[in-house]
Amino acid sequence: MQSPREILGHVWNSAGGDPAALDVVTLTGEEPQLPSSFRVAAAAQVSIAASALAAAEIWKQRSGEAQDVNVDMRHATVECRSERYLRVAGKPPPPAWDAIAGIYRTGDRRFVRLHTNFPHHRAAVCKVLDCKAEREDVQAALMQWEAEAFETAASACSICRA
Repeated sequence: MQSPREILGHVWNSAGGDPAALDVVTLTGEEPQLPSSFRVAAAAQVSIAASALAAAEIWKQRSGEAQDVNVDMRHATVECRSERYLRVAGKPPPPAWDAIAGIYRTGDRRFVRLHTNFPHHRAAVCKVLDCKAEREDVQAALMQWEAEAFETAASACSICRA
């Protein structure tokens, strides 16, 4: 299994970055940080380190000043879940996802994913399905559709472009 440093090196080199720039990067912490079958902590750490290193390189080109990049795995993981810690006036914000957004089974035993976080997307989905904006109603309506037919109908009424 590749270490986060090796993954960062691969990402950085694939993007055409100067391999010598990696010398200023310090990665700390160990996996796992979250219970997952995916390497989410490494992904968080590497993506933040790569973007920070790119910013440091731009700054170096503009100013001549070098910067070190230090990314702790735990801090990176928390940052990628920061919405769970956000408070507005001391309380959690309203849900980020619409109540009917999500994955649904269709009548042909396939699945569709509905993105209804914008009110006009939600309205368009409910119009195509001819149902109320309630999870149970959406699921019942989708059981009357084949997945591809629903996607075609949704596309025809510009849901994806709305």
